[in-house]
Amino acid sequence: MTESLVVGVDAGATSTRVAVHTLDGARVGYAKTGAGNPTAHGLAKAVAAVAVALREALGPLDGARVVASLAGVAGHAEEMVPELARVWAQLGIPREPRYVGDVPIAYAAGSPEPDGSLLLSGTGAVAARIVGYELDGLADGLGWLLGDAGSGFWIGREAAKAVVAALDRGLPIEALLPEAPGEELVQLVGEHFLGAERPATPRAAADRIVRLAQADHMRLARLSSLVSRAAAAGDPMALEIVGEAADHLVASLRRVHVAGPVVLAGSVLTSPGPVRAAVTRLLTGENVMTAGDAAGAAAWLAACPFLNPEESKARHPCFTRPAG
Repeated sequence: MTESLVVGVDAGATSTRVAVHTLDGARVGYAKTGAGNPTAHGLAKAVAAVAVALREALGPLDGARVVASLAGVAGHAEEMVPELARVWAQLGIPREPRYVGDVPIAYAAGSPEPDGSLLLSGTGAVAARIVGYELDGLADGLGWLLGDAGSGFWIGREAAKAVVAALDRGLPIEALLPEAPGEELVQLVGEHFLGAERPATPRAAADRIVRLAQADHMRLARLSSLVSRAAAAGDPMALEIVGEAADHLVASLRRVHVAGPVVLAGSVLTSPGPVRAAVTRLLTGENVMTAGDAAGAAAWLAACPFLNPEESKARHPCFTRPAG
């Protein structure tokens, strides 16, 4: 039994991970490549990323040993089905992968229980109810432009908005200087957008930040870590943003959560920091767990039909332990 292999694929908008495990949970192959989301990056690029990661993860292992595989794909997966079937066949894997959305995979990365909820905050944000390892309800997850409240992008945008508004109201340009007391977030946002550049007036600085943010909106998401840094230093503006982010995230969760564990996923909630701490405080009394490796979780779900319930639950930590 332990000679059989299962494959898990986590094909996301940022990266693609593939895990190869034996049925007893031992990880025997792992690889990470570029984005594998066909909606965001196109079919050809997504398929190529999965193919490269699968070949690397399998290495010298015989594809014929793979008894099951499962691919978690963010976005529309139907167009990938025939393309990945060809990749699997080229590598000698007798059965093409089964497909599941990325949300149930993220949940399974944190809990072996079939029913519970996921609260995810990374670049985007979503809350989900999971029943029988399948998606049963969603809250938010509406994208950076109109939703994703409490996400990394939302946090960064709120920081930029707050700094721009302060400058527009006449906050002295000297507040952007490193030696200015009590303006940690203003200084970090200014450095992020302006570098060593110092416009002549507060309004000129605000206009410059607005133009740069509009030219590359993803620069806003990269402000999230700076908000955490400023909040840790006690900056009032940053602390207010952190509190609002946590409130939004937990409000989304409350819309879908019924019972079972709450799995925290995404970089904002799996990394130590003020947002995770604030969310955890608001969830006092809930069984809160943290997501591990999503590709390993996909492999675990692929293995479950070959294991009895006790075995699958006991081996879950082996599959989902962080890679590296």
